Amino acid sequence: MRALPVSLGRSFNGLWFGTGAANLGDGMALFVLPLLAIAVDASAGGVAAVTAALTLAWPVFGLHAGWIVDRVDRRALLTTVNVVRGLVLGGVTAAFLTDALSLPLILVAAVLLGVAETLVDTALTSTIPLVVEPVGRSRANARIEATINVANQLAGPPLAGLLAGATLALATGASAALYLVAVAGVLMMTLRRPQPDAPAEASAVPAGRRRGELVAGFRFLWRQPVVRILTLFTAAMNVVWAVATALLVVYVVEPGPLGLTAAQYGLLLTAMAVGGLIASVLVEPLRRWVGTTRLMIADAVGTVLFVAPVAFDAGIWAVAGGAVVAGAGSSIWRILAGTIRQNLSPPELLGRIYSASRMISWGVIPASAALAGVIAEVWGLRTAFVAATALGVAVLAAFVPFALRTDLAAAVRGPADDAVPAAS
Repeated sequence: MRALPVSLGRSFNGLWFGTGAANLGDGMALFVLPLLAIAVDASAGGVAAVTAALTLAWPVFGLHAGWIVDRVDRRALLTTVNVVRGLVLGGVTAAFLTDALSLPLILVAAVLLGVAETLVDTALTSTIPLVVEPVGRSRANARIEATINVANQLAGPPLAGLLAGATLALATGASAALYLVAVAGVLMMTLRRPQPDAPAEASAVPAGRRRGELVAGFRFLWRQPVVRILTLFTAAMNVVWAVATALLVVYVVEPGPLGLTAAQYGLLLTAMAVGGLIASVLVEPLRRWVGTTRLMIADAVGTVLFVAPVAFDAGIWAVAGGAVVAGAGSSIWRILAGTIRQNLSPPELLGRIYSASRMISWGVIPASAALAGVIAEVWGLRTAFVAATALGVAVLAAFVPFALRTDLAAAVRGPADDAVPAAS
């Protein structure tokens, strides 16, 4: 007899609603901030600096974000950070309307939004285990992933573009309002399990102990074999993704070999996001049908397919097909790897473990993208993609035996203890 789905509950629904509203605001803000830089006559370097400022927080502040999340009430943290994000975008809107906006002000806003993202993302993944029992976590993560795909990638940028067509202030103002709307969802939550006691003030913690607590997530991650190895595989695959995201536009957009317009390239990225959305919706039935191990191996294959068509000088349909498969696989990987990390990590350390994992797996992206640019300049665009394809194949070859000898399915379901060791 088939078991009925487990209800995820009112608290998760509040978290889910808040995540959707905030990510719609994120998608709009990420789209409109570079346009604001152009509006204040920033150079190309200035516009690029806005993007860099938005991504700077993870390598600089990531560990501290995990420490903060593990020491404070997550409901209060999510509420506070969303209010602050709303105020930041509201301030940007007011500055634009009064002709007081400048590039330094935009950069400050971008840095603050980047720091806020580290806190919110860490708090989100760390809060799910407090509102959803282990049997429902995979479905909860899938629902969150689908919502992020829809709000952040599919709906946010075009909606911001539509509003910006009237005035950029309308887009930034709507983004600010969405962060405040997200607070209503967060306030619906009731945490099922109490969080560990912690001093109210960080200053109350001695400096030596604070340093130890900051690296506690790294220590646990490194000692837990499945979490450690999945983090390292994620980092290796992100090197491949960094090459694709940095250079794919050069291959497909005119005057590149495929000769697409910017609008057509946007459609390609939309198709990739749709692949991720469909995968996040179907991940649970797919997991029951083909198994966790095969799904994660399929993502490693998708990573290769993201770069291989360019390496072999393929046409648009091969490139688009590889991008859609890669987008689908990426969503599946984030859902399953996130569920495994939640189930194998102690709740009091989950924020720091997540931030440590993010610092490792995302920390490779800026340097990898820069290296890909150097390779493309010196040896040509296809050489960079050939190298990325070779790395992707090597990662796949290493991941398959690890996945086959490790009970990843048990880790997704939620084991009774805190470790699912890989077989020797």
